[in-house]
Amino acid sequence: MLLGLVSLALLLFQFLLIARAILDWSVTLAGPAMPGSFRSRALGGVYAVTEPVLAPVRRVIPPLRVGGVAIDLSFILVFLAIGLLRALI
Repeated sequence: MLLGLVSLALLLFQFLLIARAILDWSVTLAGPAMPGSFRSRALGGVYAVTEPVLAPVRRVIPPLRVGGVAIDLSFILVFLAIGLLRALI
């Protein structure tokens, strides 16, 4: 039962990471969100939950610079680590 709850929590966190990626792309494609809009509030909420996990990983492994683009390896590593943990549970 406890492992099932942990697996569910990890799955929900993975969904939040996917939502963060989509919202980040929406900022890139559509521009910054208007203050107080749904997208702005969604960004704030998703960042508040995911950033405490991603920031320590980002300090150890900074984003990879490829020309003018930076690839956030912390996102990829955390997402894969959660998938591995869920597979082991």
